[in-house]
Amino acid sequence: MDIANESTDIRRWEIDKEHSSIEFSVRHMMISHVNGRFRKFSVEGKEDISNVEKSSVIVTIDSSSIETGNTDRDNHLKSPDFLKVEEFPEIIFRSNSIKKNGDNFKVSGNLKIRDVEKPYVFDVERSGPVKDPYGNLRQGISLTGTINRKDFGLVWNMVLEGGGVMVGEGIKINIDLELVQMK
Repeated sequence: MDIANESTDIRRWEIDKEHSSIEFSVRHMMISHVNGRFRKFSVEGKEDISNVEKSSVIVTIDSSSIETGNTDRDNHLKSPDFLKVEEFPEIIFRSNSIKKNGDNFKVSGNLKIRDVEKPYVFDVERSGPVKDPYGNLRQGISLTGTINRKDFGLVWNMVLEGGGVMVGEGIKINIDLELVQMK
């Protein structure tokens, strides 16, 4: 769509990286959770004010920016056993529909990790918009969900001597974004 011909009901948003995060959690050795985050990512958002269900979002993550607080584990997650960051430098979520769900929303789209792209639905909670002290319009968006890592070819594991496995299949994802309206 030509931006010059876009409806005035469209708001475009850019990310405030200082107040945004993409984090995950996965079960470790069946007894605890390991938490991590991605340090580098971008977000493109377009909001249709008159019909939020026509809005869209694209989240692009630099897969090499994964960080769990343990360098050896981070390097393993970047390796061919998991993300294969040299071959697949980005993880991408591209929405294709947004539906109202009570006071919140569900956003459906395609999630691509490595060379596998699958449909996925995130639960979305929205806050705002509000004006900040400098006159900028801001809003918060939180996307949450759980993926099965094996669905995306992330199948490495190790069987434990006492039973169970080293790495759980479910990965909880939390994306917290603070967005600023583009001028």
